[in-house]
Parts: sequence; structure tokens; C-alpha cells
Amino acid sequence: MTLTTFSRTVTFGAPTWGSSRRLTQAGCRPTGQAVRHSLALKTASVSMLARAASVLQRGGLVAFPTDTLYALGADASSLPAIERVFAAKDRRLTSPIPLLVADLAMAIRLVGTLPEAAVRLAERWWPGPLTLVVPAPHSICPLLTAGTGRIGLRAPDAAIAHALICQFGGPVTGTSANRSGGTDPLNAPEVLRQLGNRVDLILDGGPVTGGRSSTVVDVTVSPPVIIRQGPVRQEAILRLLGFAKNPPHK
Repeated sequence: MTLTTFSRTVTFGAPTWGSSRRLTQAGCRPTGQAVRHSLALKTASVSMLARAASVLQRGGLVAFPTDTLYALGADASSLPAIERVFAAKDRRLTSPIPLLVADLAMAIRLVGTLPEAAVRLAERWWPGPLTLVVPAPHSICPLLTAGTGRIGLRAPDAAIAHALICQFGGPVTGTSANRSGGTDPLNAPEVLRQLGNRVDLILDGGPVTGGRSSTVVDVTVSPPVIIRQGPVRQEAILRLLGFAKNPPHK
């Protein structure tokens, strides 16, 4: 196999997604076992990142470490790739899938104008373990939103994740790299155990440092609603946005 570095321009237009076909495991996975590559956490090789980005470009699935858990990445603009994520995880179509972006600028390019609360929270906690649920534009595949009209976005604070997203040139799916309801994927061997040949490539950066799912906050309403509590506490979020008073000094 010949590996070449490529540049990719992503245009966030308004694709016609159509109706999703019935998802089955057959035909939704590669024929061999997943390829696993070990990477130094802070110095991921350019050639391996190029290979991983190429897998994503072709509609494949790449598992990689973030600051919380290992994520299962796919091209967020490709319906077949998104369908493979659902099939690999045995995930119900009623469960939305968040996206990982490189930074706030990529998030704005994806969705357009963000709510003020989203910008303030991103400026404070991105990159980091905070997922922001914002209004989804029509360009977002409805499978990702589960028909809610909202999409979760996060910028991970992890060198390999950030480098992969930048190399790919656009957002990727950010759901955990495990079977739905399975053990949290804290390392590459656990990803391989659960997903096996359902994933094309695993970037092994060692055990994740966070080991806990991100906080998820819905900023489409005011005051924002915490959907899932994680490392970023509800009190800190509401305080930053002016919805909670500072605690009295003792």
C-alpha cells in the first residue's frame, strides 16, 4: 500500500441526505482485523496521520485517543461512513452522535453563527472535556442529530486527536469507540476487543488521561441545560454565563 500526504478542502454545503437505509453489520465492516498502530502521544508521525486521514476520506473508521475516551472517527459529511459508525457500535438511530472539531473556528465554519453562550463556553473550556449542543444547519446529516435539529460539538484537548482532525481538514464523529453500553474505551486493546474488524484503523496513543466522558450542555435554551455531567461542573458553567451567583467566601 502506498501512502501519500494529501490536502483536503471541505465545503459545508447543503447535501441531500435522503432516507437512511436499514443498517446491518454485513457489508459495514472491513474483511480483516483492524490495523493497530502505536503512536507517541505528543509526537504522532506525519505519515501515520496521513494514512488515518486517507482512511477517513475513503469512508473508513478510525479509532483514536482523546482527552476523555477513545473516539470512533468517521467523515461527518459522508452518509455511508456515518451509517458504519452506527453499525459498528450497534447503536440505535434514536441516539445522536457528536462531532469533534479542531477549534472554535472550525465549529463556526460548520454551523455558522453560534449562540453567544456557546462561544463563551468554548473560549473558556476548549480544547477540553465540554460538548456544546447547538442548532444544527441543514448541511448536517440528520442521522447525527437523531432528528432533533441539534448537534453536539467538542474540541478535544489531545495531541493525536487534534492533529488527525487538522490533517483530515474537517469535523469527524466523536462517539466513544466501543459497543453501545460496553465498557468505556480507555485504551487501544479495549477498542480492539469490542470493535474488532468493525474499525479499519486504531491509533494507539496509550491509555487516555481523562477516562471520563465529557460534560454535555445544551445551549439552544436559556439557561443552558446539562445533559450529561462530566469534568466541567454545572455550577461553573452557569456561573460563567451569569445564571448562578458566586458562592459566599468563608
